[in-house]
Amino acid sequence: MPVQMPITVILLALGAYLLGSVPFGLLLGKARGVDLRTVGSKNIGATNVSRTLGRPWGILAFFLDMLKGLAPTLAAGLSLAAGPAESGISEATRNLFTLLVGVAAVLGHNYSVFLRFTGGKGVATSLGVALGVYPDLTCAALVAFGVWVVVTLASRYVSLGSICAAVAFPVALVLMSGRDEGFLTNDWPLLVCSSLLAVMIIYRHRKNIRRLSNGTEPKIGKKGPAV
Repeated sequence: MPVQMPITVILLALGAYLLGSVPFGLLLGKARGVDLRTVGSKNIGATNVSRTLGRPWGILAFFLDMLKGLAPTLAAGLSLAAGPAESGISEATRNLFTLLVGVAAVLGHNYSVFLRFTGGKGVATSLGVALGVYPDLTCAALVAFGVWVVVTLASRYVSLGSICAAVAFPVALVLMSGRDEGFLTNDWPLLVCSSLLAVMIIYRHRKNIRRLSNGTEPKIGKKGPAV
Protein backbone atom coordinates (compact mmCIF):
# COMPACT_ATOMS: atom_id res chain seq x y z
CA MET A 1 0.00 0.00 0.00
CA PRO A 2 1.44 3.43 -0.91
CA VAL A 3 2.57 5.48 2.09
CA GLN A 4 0.42 8.44 1.04
CA MET A 5 -2.79 6.37 1.07
CA PRO A 6 -3.29 6.34 4.87
CA ILE A 7 -2.39 10.03 5.02
CA THR A 8 -4.98 10.79 2.33
CA VAL A 9 -7.63 8.85 4.25
CA ILE A 10 -6.81 10.62 7.51
CA LEU A 11 -7.03 14.05 5.86
CA LEU A 12 -10.29 13.14 4.13
CA ALA A 13 -11.76 11.80 7.38
CA LEU A 14 -10.74 14.94 9.26
CA GLY A 15 -12.30 17.12 6.58
CA ALA A 16 -15.45 14.96 6.64
CA TYR A 17 -15.72 15.27 10.41
CA LEU A 18 -15.37 19.05 10.28
CA LEU A 19 -17.92 19.32 7.49
CA GLY A 20 -20.25 17.01 9.37
CA SER A 21 -19.85 19.18 12.45
CA VAL A 22 -21.30 22.24 10.71
CA PRO A 23 -24.74 22.62 12.37
CA PHE A 24 -26.79 23.68 9.36
CA GLY A 25 -30.07 23.32 11.24
CA LEU A 26 -28.84 25.58 14.01
CA LEU A 27 -27.52 28.12 11.49
CA LEU A 28 -30.86 28.17 9.65
CA GLY A 29 -32.59 28.77 12.96
CA LYS A 30 -30.19 31.58 13.83
CA ALA A 31 -30.86 33.16 10.43
CA ARG A 32 -34.55 33.20 11.39
CA GLY A 33 -33.84 34.56 14.85
CA VAL A 34 -34.42 31.23 16.62
CA ASP A 35 -32.00 29.13 18.67
CA LEU A 36 -33.15 25.56 18.02
CA ARG A 37 -31.40 24.42 21.19
CA THR A 38 -33.98 26.30 23.25
CA VAL A 39 -37.23 25.52 21.42
CA GLY A 40 -39.23 22.48 20.38
CA SER A 41 -37.24 19.31 20.86
CA LYS A 42 -34.04 21.36 21.37
CA ASN A 43 -32.46 19.22 18.64
CA ILE A 44 -30.62 20.77 15.67
CA GLY A 45 -31.92 18.25 13.15
CA ALA A 46 -34.37 18.66 10.29
CA THR A 47 -37.37 17.42 12.28
CA ASN A 48 -37.08 20.19 14.86
CA VAL A 49 -36.33 22.71 12.12
CA SER A 50 -39.56 21.69 10.39
CA ARG A 51 -41.61 21.86 13.58
CA THR A 52 -40.14 25.21 14.61
CA LEU A 53 -39.57 27.10 11.35
CA GLY A 54 -41.89 25.31 8.94
CA ARG A 55 -41.66 22.42 6.49
CA PRO A 56 -39.69 24.24 3.71
CA TRP A 57 -36.93 25.04 6.18
CA GLY A 58 -36.99 21.47 7.48
CA ILE A 59 -36.58 20.14 3.94
CA LEU A 60 -33.65 22.50 3.39
CA ALA A 61 -32.02 21.38 6.65
CA PHE A 62 -32.48 17.72 5.67
CA PHE A 63 -30.90 18.37 2.25
CA LEU A 64 -27.92 20.22 3.73
CA ASP A 65 -27.37 17.54 6.37
CA MET A 66 -27.54 14.87 3.67
CA LEU A 67 -24.90 16.74 1.63
CA LYS A 68 -22.58 16.61 4.66
CA GLY A 69 -22.46 12.84 4.20
CA LEU A 70 -22.69 12.72 0.41
CA ALA A 71 -19.93 15.21 -0.50
CA PRO A 72 -17.03 13.76 1.54
CA THR A 73 -17.99 10.19 0.65
CA LEU A 74 -17.96 11.02 -3.05
CA ALA A 75 -14.66 12.85 -2.61
CA ALA A 76 -13.14 9.83 -0.88
CA GLY A 77 -14.41 7.48 -3.58
CA LEU A 78 -12.88 9.62 -6.31
CA SER A 79 -9.59 10.02 -4.44
CA LEU A 80 -9.29 6.27 -3.90
CA ALA A 81 -10.63 5.33 -7.33
CA ALA A 82 -7.40 3.84 -8.67
CA GLY A 83 -7.74 0.12 -9.33
CA PRO A 84 -6.01 -2.50 -7.14
CA ALA A 85 -3.24 -3.02 -9.68
CA GLU A 86 -2.26 0.64 -9.61
CA SER A 87 -2.85 1.42 -5.95
CA GLY A 88 -1.73 -1.82 -4.40
CA ILE A 89 -4.85 -2.07 -2.24
CA SER A 90 -7.71 -4.51 -2.44
CA GLU A 91 -11.26 -3.55 -3.30
CA ALA A 92 -12.29 -4.36 0.27
CA THR A 93 -9.65 -2.01 1.67
CA ARG A 94 -10.68 0.76 -0.71
CA ASN A 95 -14.31 0.30 0.34
CA LEU A 96 -13.28 0.40 3.99
CA PHE A 97 -11.30 3.62 3.56
CA THR A 98 -14.16 5.30 1.70
CA LEU A 99 -16.66 4.30 4.36
CA LEU A 100 -14.41 5.45 7.20
CA VAL A 101 -14.55 8.92 5.68
CA GLY A 102 -18.34 8.72 5.46
CA VAL A 103 -18.69 7.55 9.06
CA ALA A 104 -16.47 10.46 10.14
CA ALA A 105 -19.03 12.84 8.62
CA VAL A 106 -21.86 11.18 10.58
CA LEU A 107 -19.83 11.37 13.78
CA GLY A 108 -19.28 15.07 13.10
CA HIS A 109 -23.03 15.61 12.78
CA ASN A 110 -23.82 13.61 15.91
CA TYR A 111 -20.92 14.93 18.00
CA SER A 112 -20.05 18.33 16.57
CA VAL A 113 -16.80 19.93 17.67
CA PHE A 114 -18.56 23.28 17.29
CA LEU A 115 -21.33 22.29 19.73
CA ARG A 116 -19.24 20.76 22.51
CA PHE A 117 -19.63 17.32 20.96
CA THR A 118 -23.42 17.33 20.85
CA GLY A 119 -25.48 17.31 17.69
CA GLY A 120 -28.23 15.62 15.70
CA LYS A 121 -29.21 12.01 15.16
CA GLY A 122 -27.45 11.30 11.89
CA VAL A 123 -30.34 10.09 9.74
CA ALA A 124 -29.95 12.54 6.82
CA THR A 125 -26.15 12.46 6.94
CA SER A 126 -26.16 8.64 6.96
CA LEU A 127 -28.42 8.69 3.92
CA GLY A 128 -25.93 10.97 2.17
CA VAL A 129 -23.08 8.55 2.94
CA ALA A 130 -25.07 5.61 1.57
CA LEU A 131 -26.00 7.50 -1.60
CA GLY A 132 -22.35 8.40 -2.07
CA VAL A 133 -21.26 4.76 -2.19
CA TYR A 134 -22.82 4.18 -5.61
CA PRO A 135 -24.15 1.69 -6.48
CA ASP A 136 -23.19 -0.63 -3.62
CA LEU A 137 -25.15 1.11 -0.85
CA THR A 138 -27.41 3.36 -2.90
CA CYS A 139 -30.12 0.80 -3.66
CA ALA A 140 -30.26 -0.41 -0.05
CA ALA A 141 -30.43 3.21 1.10
CA LEU A 142 -33.36 3.91 -1.22
CA VAL A 143 -35.16 0.87 0.18
CA ALA A 144 -34.53 2.15 3.70
CA PHE A 145 -35.78 5.60 2.69
CA GLY A 146 -38.92 4.00 1.32
CA VAL A 147 -39.42 2.24 4.65
CA TRP A 148 -39.00 5.57 6.41
CA VAL A 149 -41.66 7.19 4.22
CA VAL A 150 -44.18 4.36 4.66
CA VAL A 151 -43.71 3.96 8.42
CA THR A 152 -43.66 7.70 9.08
CA LEU A 153 -46.82 8.36 7.07
CA ALA A 154 -48.62 5.35 8.54
CA SER A 155 -47.68 5.99 12.18
CA ARG A 156 -47.08 9.77 12.01
CA TYR A 157 -43.99 9.21 14.14
CA VAL A 158 -40.82 10.49 12.48
CA SER A 159 -38.69 8.73 15.08
CA LEU A 160 -40.34 5.35 14.45
CA GLY A 161 -39.81 5.77 10.71
CA SER A 162 -36.14 6.58 11.30
CA ILE A 163 -35.61 3.58 13.56
CA CYS A 164 -37.33 1.19 11.14
CA ALA A 165 -35.32 2.60 8.23
CA ALA A 166 -32.09 2.10 10.19
CA VAL A 167 -32.96 -1.56 10.76
CA ALA A 168 -34.03 -2.04 7.13
CA PHE A 169 -30.78 -0.63 5.73
CA PRO A 170 -28.34 -3.51 6.50
CA VAL A 171 -31.12 -6.07 5.99
CA ALA A 172 -31.83 -4.72 2.50
CA LEU A 173 -28.11 -4.76 1.69
CA VAL A 174 -27.81 -8.44 2.59
CA LEU A 175 -30.96 -9.44 0.74
CA MET A 176 -29.98 -7.49 -2.36
CA SER A 177 -26.49 -9.00 -2.41
CA GLY A 178 -28.11 -12.41 -2.96
CA ARG A 179 -25.58 -15.14 -3.63
CA ASP A 180 -22.83 -12.79 -4.73
CA GLU A 181 -19.62 -14.69 -3.97
CA GLY A 182 -17.61 -11.49 -3.75
CA PHE A 183 -19.84 -9.94 -1.11
CA LEU A 184 -18.05 -11.33 1.93
CA THR A 185 -14.64 -11.04 0.28
CA ASN A 186 -14.74 -7.52 -1.12
CA ASP A 187 -17.89 -5.88 0.20
CA TRP A 188 -17.84 -6.82 3.88
CA PRO A 189 -17.00 -3.19 4.80
CA LEU A 190 -20.38 -2.22 3.31
CA LEU A 191 -22.20 -4.56 5.69
CA VAL A 192 -20.10 -3.43 8.66
CA CYS A 193 -20.70 0.25 7.83
CA SER A 194 -24.44 -0.14 7.22
CA SER A 195 -24.77 -1.99 10.53
CA LEU A 196 -22.68 0.63 12.35
CA LEU A 197 -24.76 3.49 10.96
CA ALA A 198 -27.95 1.66 11.96
CA VAL A 199 -26.68 1.17 15.51
CA MET A 200 -25.68 4.84 15.80
CA ILE A 201 -29.08 6.02 14.55
CA ILE A 202 -30.97 3.74 16.93
CA TYR A 203 -28.73 4.77 19.83
CA ARG A 204 -29.34 8.45 19.12
CA HIS A 205 -33.09 7.71 19.23
CA ARG A 206 -32.97 5.95 22.60
CA LYS A 207 -35.05 8.67 24.29
CA ASN A 208 -37.60 8.49 21.50
CA ILE A 209 -37.80 4.73 21.97
CA ARG A 210 -38.64 5.22 25.63
CA ARG A 211 -41.34 7.76 24.75
CA LEU A 212 -42.75 5.50 22.05
CA SER A 213 -43.02 2.70 24.59
CA ASN A 214 -44.90 4.85 27.13
CA GLY A 215 -47.04 6.70 24.57
CA THR A 216 -45.64 10.21 25.04
CA GLU A 217 -43.83 10.61 21.70
CA PRO A 218 -45.40 13.51 19.72
CA LYS A 219 -46.75 12.77 16.26
CA ILE A 220 -46.26 14.82 13.12
CA GLY A 221 -48.09 18.12 13.38
CA LYS A 222 -48.18 18.10 17.17
CA LYS A 223 -45.94 20.08 19.49
CA GLY A 224 -44.12 18.08 22.09
CA PRO A 225 -40.98 17.71 24.19
CA ALA A 226 -39.36 15.14 21.95
CA VAL A 227 -35.58 15.25 21.84
